[in-house]
Amino acid sequence: MPGTPFIFDEMGWPDAIRPPYSLIDAWLKSATAEQLGLKRREAEVLFRRIGITFAVYTEGGDAERLIPFDLIPRVLAQAEWRRLRQGLEQRAKALNAFLHDVYHDRDIIRAGRIPERLILHNAEFRPEMNGLDLPGRVYSHISGIDMVRTGPDDYYVLEDNCRTPSGVSYMVENREVMQRLFPGLFRQARVAPVAHYADELLETLRSVAPPNCHGEPTVVLLTPGTHNSAYYEHAFLADEMGIDLVEGADLLVRNDVCYMRTTAGLERVDVIYRRIDDDYLDPLVFRPESALGAAGLHFANRAGNLTITNAVGAGIADDKAVYMHVPEMIRFYLGEEPLLSNVPTHDCSKPDELKYVLEHLDELVVKAVHGSGGYGMLVGPHASKQELEDFRALLKAKPETYIAQPTLALSTVPTFVESGVAPRHVDLRPFVLSGSDKVRVVPGGLTRVALRDGSLVVNSSQGGGTKDTWVLEE
Repeated sequence: MPGTPFIFDEMGWPDAIRPPYSLIDAWLKSATAEQLGLKRREAEVLFRRIGITFAVYTEGGDAERLIPFDLIPRVLAQAEWRRLRQGLEQRAKALNAFLHDVYHDRDIIRAGRIPERLILHNAEFRPEMNGLDLPGRVYSHISGIDMVRTGPDDYYVLEDNCRTPSGVSYMVENREVMQRLFPGLFRQARVAPVAHYADELLETLRSVAPPNCHGEPTVVLLTPGTHNSAYYEHAFLADEMGIDLVEGADLLVRNDVCYMRTTAGLERVDVIYRRIDDDYLDPLVFRPESALGAAGLHFANRAGNLTITNAVGAGIADDKAVYMHVPEMIRFYLGEEPLLSNVPTHDCSKPDELKYVLEHLDELVVKAVHGSGGYGMLVGPHASKQELEDFRALLKAKPETYIAQPTLALSTVPTFVESGVAPRHVDLRPFVLSGSDKVRVVPGGLTRVALRDGSLVVNSSQGGGTKDTWVLEE
């Protein structure tokens, strides 16, 4: 139940060990702090050798660093995962139905189920997409659904990432490093694999080939370049899928057909997995000064010669004010009750809810509607008086740009920190792949951990780390 002071430890550590963690408990009891410290240093060497780093833009944009990796995995029983997977599939289907509706008949608005202003006045709404039929009616092909847990059976969706969610390379590489460091553990445990994620992703991308594609579709991954904070992931995924990693300058559009420049000449491109924002995709339609995309991509898309994933305009579903209405989307489009709950959310654009938020600011988490990465966020119970006053002024000035939520007692998982093994708060980002043929969810996801004692902020940009996420097979 949100707001309760009880903190659920997923392992039941140290006294009441839950069954999925029995092997991990035995392992921790047999390992010394010195042994774990040595393995942690080995992990750092492996990650540096792999080159898996990210940039911190607040430190000048070139402060390359490793995301801290914790050795103690987070474990989910198959029954726990099955429930999550079903809820994730349901949510992804509803979000894609909503996005199709937004750019077509807008039935959900006409039915009064969601305010029109949240859509037509949304900064992420792209009128250029109106009336465009996409393969399989899929807009968010790769979704990262951020979730938290507060009890044995209590899961909440924090937010939906439907534009260009990142972090899946850490899910795959964390597993690879754990298998290298602790092969004995994997021989004893039956852990569902995640290494096939790239195969599932490629099948998803191929399934949404454009109408005018004949034969095997050519798929490329479009990156903004080496200076992007997630460039490692772009290169990793392209390599794992066996497709070309391209930049805007590598692409050319002629007669509404997209080509890439190769040493053998021009080669037609059918599907682009883009890792750049809408504004930079096509200078003829969006930002004219952009050199990250290529002129004409949008027109090739509209002509049925190119599929862009995730689709232009999918960012509406990332909006934290729109997020509040996802349970209603599930009921409206699927005729089902939501399997996963939202966090109770206050809409600060409503005067009565704003009044409540201002009066309880020190108890709530306040988020910018378009914020991400832990930026533009206030964690009231951990904020200073000055931070509270600064946010109070922001809320009064632009209340419609913020939502507020109760401070959830996020579950903890034992984590190896400087003082030894101690509980730390975690969240989970599973990755949902939506194609024309089916919805795919690789078992597990990216577990992010708040390494500072008592902290609820798990974002890597804010000092968080990652863990391997185990789903046990039956």
